[in-house]
Amino acid sequence: MEVQKKREGWEGQAEASLSLTPGSSIPICYHSQFGSHDDLLLLEVDDKLLPDVLGNRVSIRGQPDEDAVLCTLSSTYAMKFVGTSNSVFLIPPGDSIPAMKTTSANDEMSTSVVASVITVAPGNIELIQAAPKLDKLQKLLSENPYNLEEDLSSSSVHSGGLHRWQDLVETIQASEEEIRAALKSLSAVEVDGYWRIVDDKTMYETLEMILRNSVLHDWKISALSEDCVLSTMEADGFPPRIVSHCLETHGSKVYCSNDNLWRLDEKRVCLRFALRVLSGGKMKLESFMDKWEHNIPPGMKADLKMLEGEVLYEKLGVEEWIRAFSVSALPSDPANRFAALFRERQKWEWKDLEPYIRDIRVPGLSTEGLLIKYTRRTQPNAEAEPIFSSRYT
Repeated sequence: MEVQKKREGWEGQAEASLSLTPGSSIPICYHSQFGSHDDLLLLEVDDKLLPDVLGNRVSIRGQPDEDAVLCTLSSTYAMKFVGTSNSVFLIPPGDSIPAMKTTSANDEMSTSVVASVITVAPGNIELIQAAPKLDKLQKLLSENPYNLEEDLSSSSVHSGGLHRWQDLVETIQASEEEIRAALKSLSAVEVDGYWRIVDDKTMYETLEMILRNSVLHDWKISALSEDCVLSTMEADGFPPRIVSHCLETHGSKVYCSNDNLWRLDEKRVCLRFALRVLSGGKMKLESFMDKWEHNIPPGMKADLKMLEGEVLYEKLGVEEWIRAFSVSALPSDPANRFAALFRERQKWEWKDLEPYIRDIRVPGLSTEGLLIKYTRRTQPNAEAEPIFSSRYT
C-alpha cells in the first residue's frame, strides 16, 4: 500500500477498504487524529458469537484484580491478547472524501479513493470459551445465610452482606444462565429481593416440621398439597417462601388439575437426615447407620449410595468410620478443586474420587483430560484398582 501524508478533513473510508478484491490495493494516509489510541482494541469474534456482539447481548466482567471475561447470556469466554508482528491498520468509517489523482505507469491520470489510518493495532483479543468463575458466588452467599431467627425487615440485616440479582450479575464472572444454574446447585433462594443460602439447621427444622405435620394431618409425602402445607406451616411460624424452598429442595412438583402437589424425594430427604446425624463429627459407620435409619421417615430406606460426594470413609484398625465431606463445599475451579482434594487425601481410589469431580465442566476438556492434567495414576497390575495422586507433588 502507498502511504500518503495526512490531509485535514479526510474521513476514514473503511467502506472502501472493505470492498477491495483479492490482489487489489488502496492508497492510505494518516488520519488527522492518528495516534496510539490505547482505548481501541481489536476483538476477534467467530460467526457463532457475532450476532450476540452486534446485538449488544454481551458484557465484559471482572474487577481490577481479575482477568476480564466476556459473557453472553449462556456462556463465558476468557479474553486473551495476542500480539502480531504485522502492521494492522485501523481505518474509521466515514462518508465520501475527495478523490485522489494518481499517475499510472503509462503516465495516464486515474482517480483513487484514499483511506486514512487512525492507529496501528499491536494485536487483537481472542475469545476462548471457559468455565464460569463461580467460587466467589458461594463465598458471597455464605457470608450471611438465612436462618429462622432473623427479622428480614431489619435494616441491620439488609446492610450485612446481602446481594440482589443485579449485584451478582455485576460481580460474578459468569453468564446469567450459568449464575442461575449455580444458585440452584447451591440451593439458594430469593428472600425479599436478596439471594440467600438457607443454613442447614433452618432447612432441617423446616423439613422435620413438614414431616411431623404429615403425620399429624395424615398427609401422603408422595402427594403433599402445597396450599395445605404452606398454610399449616405458616401457622407454626415458618415463612411460606422458606417452606416452598424446602419443598423444591427435597421434592418435585406433581401437577394435577385441582391443586399443586409435591412428592418428597427419598434420596434428598435421607441425605438431609444423614448430614444432620454427622453434624457432630465423624462416627463409627455402624453407629451412624443405626442412628440414620432411626431418624428417617417411615417407608424410606437408607442406602450408603445416597451419600456419594457427601461423605468419606476411613479405616481405623478393624473399624470403619464415616464423616461429612461435601462436594458443594469445594472450589469449582478445577485446579483448586484437585488441590483441595489432595490436601484431604494424598491418594484416592477412583470410586472415591469420581463423585468429587463429576460435576466439573471445562469446555474442550473431558474427565480423562482433567485426570491427565492434574493427577498421576498408578496401577501395580492390570487387575488392581488405579490410585490417583497429585501431579504437582
